[in-house]
Amino acid sequence: MSLRMHWSLISVAFFAFIIAFSYPVFANTESMQATSEDQNAASEKIEDRILAIHQELTKLVSMQNQVDGEDKLAMQLQMFQKNEQLRALIASSINRDDVAKPFLIKQVKQQQVYANEAIQYLIKRSSSLSQKLNDAKNEEVFGLLAEYEESRKYLDSMYEELSQNVAWLKELNALAPHEEDNLKQEVSQRSEQLAANIEYLRQQLNAEDAQLKVAPEAEKANLQLSKLVTQRRMSITTDSLKVMIDLSDAEGIPTAEYKRLYFEVTGSVTQDLLSGDVLLSIVKTWSSKFWGWLLENAPQHIFQLLVFLIILFIARFIANIARKVVKRAVASKNLNFSLLMQEFFISMSGKGVWFIGILIALSQVGLNLTPILTGFGIAGVIIGFALQDTLSNFAAGMMLLIYRPFDVGDYVAAGGVEGKVSHMSLVNTTIKTFDNQIIIVPNSKIWGDVIKNVTHERVRRVDMVFGVSYSDSIPHVEDVLNDIVTNHPAVLRAPEPMIKVHVLNNSSVDFIVRPWVKTDDYWDVYWDVTREVKIRFDKEGISIPFPQQDVHLHMQNDHALPSQPKDG
Repeated sequence: MSLRMHWSLISVAFFAFIIAFSYPVFANTESMQATSEDQNAASEKIEDRILAIHQELTKLVSMQNQVDGEDKLAMQLQMFQKNEQLRALIASSINRDDVAKPFLIKQVKQQQVYANEAIQYLIKRSSSLSQKLNDAKNEEVFGLLAEYEESRKYLDSMYEELSQNVAWLKELNALAPHEEDNLKQEVSQRSEQLAANIEYLRQQLNAEDAQLKVAPEAEKANLQLSKLVTQRRMSITTDSLKVMIDLSDAEGIPTAEYKRLYFEVTGSVTQDLLSGDVLLSIVKTWSSKFWGWLLENAPQHIFQLLVFLIILFIARFIANIARKVVKRAVASKNLNFSLLMQEFFISMSGKGVWFIGILIALSQVGLNLTPILTGFGIAGVIIGFALQDTLSNFAAGMMLLIYRPFDVGDYVAAGGVEGKVSHMSLVNTTIKTFDNQIIIVPNSKIWGDVIKNVTHERVRRVDMVFGVSYSDSIPHVEDVLNDIVTNHPAVLRAPEPMIKVHVLNNSSVDFIVRPWVKTDDYWDVYWDVTREVKIRFDKEGISIPFPQQDVHLHMQNDHALPSQPKDG
């Protein structure tokens, strides 16, 4: 009969007991006797099941001592499963209080013996597997690691069972005073041992990290495998510590230090960390480590920082000197560099020296420059693909530097814009128009288009055309124009100005007037001569014709009539 059927019989008996209240006393008594008999039968049935499982467990214990290897592991797994069934029956019996207490106390005592023996065995096995892991070859490591993890899990479960056994005995009023103290002592010792193991594994991981940084490539594979095993063992140990922390909290043992260590290793933030004791322990430990680190490493780091600052100061000083030397060199008339090229070399010399100085300073504080330089190379490739248009402008800027079609201060027509060049860089050119607009043109657009440099030469010719009437004397006009041009102070004597009859237009005779001037005086001469020509022509009686057309009308004689034919 199953356990559920026993519960059904008990329920039926309970309802029968309630209904029997309406019957006479003798009927009520008979019902109570029947219920008591059913309960006794159910109790005996549970006891029989407990004894049967206990006998099977005893048989498995004797059998596992006679086998070895995988068979022994299989037997141990069966023992564990059977014991779990046995403990489930004991727990349900204690909760229902339907089995005799002496019988249950005896079973719990046997569970205590079994748990203590299992703990001793699993501790020895874990220690043996740990030693094998240290001496194992690469191909054996992961198999041993799985066995090690399994044995530690069984060991943790045995401590949990030991704690539950004490709780059962306390509920059955059969707990001896020393048994609870022994449990607390074992849990405390176990927690301290796990904490010490975690600290050792942390040091081992730090040592392996340090070895990996300086190890040759041929040894890195073994070191990485060793680090992987250590990390796995750290995870297993922290899981065990978490079990001990829970047991310690249940037994009233202080766990602030263990929780602090668990948090430092795993980084897991739980509700326990919000307690004042844990936070205080974390603060104390971290502050102690910080001051210890500061006292141990402060002199060395202060010296490194001092060397770092000195190197930066020297690099800055040398960069300034380099700029001055390069500035003098590129300003030489023999080189004939443009202003943009001069600024480029001056800037690059200072920045190059400064960059090298920073790298040297960083190397003095222990920074490995190889990853940084490698990162710069990779970043350069990525940036090159991402900034193709910018690099095109940069290349065009370099071509403008080399061929120098214009310079800062020149008046140019380039990239569809006319104006004075106010600033040039390797990426773009800033042009300021005569109406004071600032236009920034990409260098690629300037280099890919026609460039007209108006003010590149120091001397320019002013081209002007003036028209006079056909009735005016050509020699007189030439004399007046020549007088106007030669008397202007900004007109150069050499090359000589040119004044010639140019075109006989429909309404005027056009003269070309082409004096030579300095580039800066171009517009002043143009405007002054134009004004003076109008004034002198009016004074000399020379007319400036405007477009006109003469219309000649020929009238026909209306009095002459054609002759009429005569009648015949």
